[in-house]
Amino acid sequence: MSADLKKKTFIGKLFAILLTIGPGMFCIGYTVGTGSVTSMIVAGSRFGMRLLWVLVLSCIFSWVLMEAYGRFAIVTGETALHGLRRRYRYGNIFSILILIGVVVAQWGNFSGLIGLTSKGIYEAIRMFVPGLDPVNYWGIIGIAAFILMVLYSFLLVGKYSFFEKILVFFVTLMGLSFIVSMFIVMPPPVEIISGLVPSIPDMPGAKLMIAAFVGTTMAAPTFVVRPLLMKGKGWTAANIAEQRQDSFSAALIMLIISGSIMVCATGALFHRGIVVTKVLDMVYTLEPVAGKFAVGVFLVGTISAGLSSAFPIMMVAPLLIGDYRAGELDTKSRMFRILAGIACLIALTVPVLGANPIAAQIATQITGVFVLPLVIASIFFLVNRRDEMGAHKAGPLLNIGITAAFVFACIISYTAIIAIKEFFIAL
Repeated sequence: MSADLKKKTFIGKLFAILLTIGPGMFCIGYTVGTGSVTSMIVAGSRFGMRLLWVLVLSCIFSWVLMEAYGRFAIVTGETALHGLRRRYRYGNIFSILILIGVVVAQWGNFSGLIGLTSKGIYEAIRMFVPGLDPVNYWGIIGIAAFILMVLYSFLLVGKYSFFEKILVFFVTLMGLSFIVSMFIVMPPPVEIISGLVPSIPDMPGAKLMIAAFVGTTMAAPTFVVRPLLMKGKGWTAANIAEQRQDSFSAALIMLIISGSIMVCATGALFHRGIVVTKVLDMVYTLEPVAGKFAVGVFLVGTISAGLSSAFPIMMVAPLLIGDYRAGELDTKSRMFRILAGIACLIALTVPVLGANPIAAQIATQITGVFVLPLVIASIFFLVNRRDEMGAHKAGPLLNIGITAAFVFACIISYTAIIAIKEFFIAL
């Protein structure tokens, strides 16, 4: 460690270390957002730690898929969609289906995310100004519009290194906030460990939550966009070691942050019989336990999660179109600015409709699981081409991991269909 790094504060040192993670920070931004926060809190409040095994499996398979997509990119110098389009007879069709599936799911998720974040910020303001109206339609829309304008202005900078630093800031703030909250309301360790035993609670909404879990944790854009970001960072075959470290570190941080959120919800809500149904529940859940300080810390984490996800989601459509067309990271073109602007307009849907942002967030997360099997099958074929991968062709362990991830994704997609069917039958 250099002398300069030793002189930094703890936060400065942590920030510097996280910057070495590289493209994994965008993966964390896509994965651990308000969607993940919402799923973990709602699941923890309803089922305690019983769905921890789903989270662990999702993070393990995310590691496997980030490694597979990263290895393909680092060895061939190709990106995901462009490589698939060029190398297979029907790759063009598969690439388009993946592009549409990922963008539709992410834009839908963006709307719930902005709705939840703007509502959370308004509730934070009300903590210090109690006289404000509990329901302020135009105030929430104004906050949502302001957030989007600030994020869009950041995008105009158009440099990957700048985007990465913004993501590191939000992810660091988010992670520290939730980890601090976790230690305040930690449930018994035995209860946490018992959540590693696979089981599905025989309760309404359990299947829906499992699908939402996977849709937000084992997120398709996490893997598809990663090769493009690696190319934008300038990584080549000389960075194989960094690529492996990056994928593992990203998956581990996802597990730690998401797990800490579930632990918070279990300790603060589940044992008190509180079920989260609106944003106000999430804002005030820790107040009886540790006062307004804990609530403030938890709220900072929730808002940071929303902002860390909003930033890369705004970029997903132009990034994937750039990948499909030329396999290049394009952040300065007119198309990039227009598509990011369209994403911002779509993000206002939930605030404008006045919909429950928690319900909207969970509903939009589920759509992400349906494109996941195609994303996994695509990398299986790409990473097993000996003529392209040479000595770095997928070995038995990686192939077993990818196959297990594919089976898991198919099971979850089927579970999502059943859950949606049961939901509409119950209406």
